[in-house]
Amino acid sequence: MRYAVMLERLPAEEGMPGYYYAHVPSLSLTTHGLGMEGALEAARDLVKLWNEEKRAHGESITPQSEAILATVEVA
Repeated sequence: MRYAVMLERLPAEEGMPGYYYAHVPSLSLTTHGLGMEGALEAARDLVKLWNEEKRAHGESITPQSEAILATVEVA
């Protein structure tokens, strides 16, 4: 299954240089990892565990998702 993942660099004030958040919007999950690859790996692991937990409790799995990322500028 494929899920959209949005990566976002952690703000400098977080004190974790080089780390990124990995947001999985369709599941409302967020994790983080070192570099983009680390964040994607953390997201992959989290989604896998999330789906396994859902199956273990007889719950339905959220279907695959795609996302469009857009930015807006405000003054």
